[in-house]
Amino acid sequence: MKDLRGYLDSTFLKTVSDFDGDETACKLLVGEVVREAVFERFKLVMIRPEFISFARGIIDKVKSNVLVGTVIDFPLGSGGLELKLKEASNAIDNGVDELDFVVDYNAFKVGEIAKVRKEIEVCTLFALSKGKVVKWIIEVAALTDKEIIQLTTLVKKVVLSTCEERDYQKVFVKSSTGYFKTENGKGNGATIHSLVLMLENSGPLPVKASGGIRTREVALSMLRLGIKRIGTSSAKVIVTGEGDEVVDY
Repeated sequence: MKDLRGYLDSTFLKTVSDFDGDETACKLLVGEVVREAVFERFKLVMIRPEFISFARGIIDKVKSNVLVGTVIDFPLGSGGLELKLKEASNAIDNGVDELDFVVDYNAFKVGEIAKVRKEIEVCTLFALSKGKVVKWIIEVAALTDKEIIQLTTLVKKVVLSTCEERDYQKVFVKSSTGYFKTENGKGNGATIHSLVLMLENSGPLPVKASGGIRTREVALSMLRLGIKRIGTSSAKVIVTGEGDEVVDY
């Protein structure tokens, strides 16, 4: 019997610009998401970098074990190594626990493999040296099946060749940002098909599913596959919308 809550990264990635510049309104919702994560005992709350200190303060005040995560070089991953390291360093200084980097998947798609490999290596080693968990978002909706396999394999090979074995479980391959613009209304997040491809090529690195996961049934199906973490803006619905939150899968 396992608790579904322990696999959920409750996610709120809106910014002040989404609220027409109203910082108070945005921060109010961030606070609600953080407090809900504390009350529901989710694994982590995933927020934008500018809200890390705010979230950390809420969590620490009540001595909760909920972790704080943020996104780096989001959502395109094209800012370059220097930007990724700067954002990661600032997030760490502000009290973050986990860093979800966006792979420069567009560089990968045009064959700039050395550039992508260096970013993965340097950023991963930096974050691990600071005791942080790392996740690499590959943006499956932007990739072909072959590219999903190749990019997942690249992340794995970099980690296995540069990191200690004890750290393998601290580096995830993650499916999606949820912000990729698809054509004809196609989904832009995790699918069972894409997750299977990732799982078949990521081991021993764990996989995080994110993007478009809104129901308990879908979340459970992904956990049965072997997914180790789920990012969702519907975390409360997933754990309270149907049956007991303690599930056997």
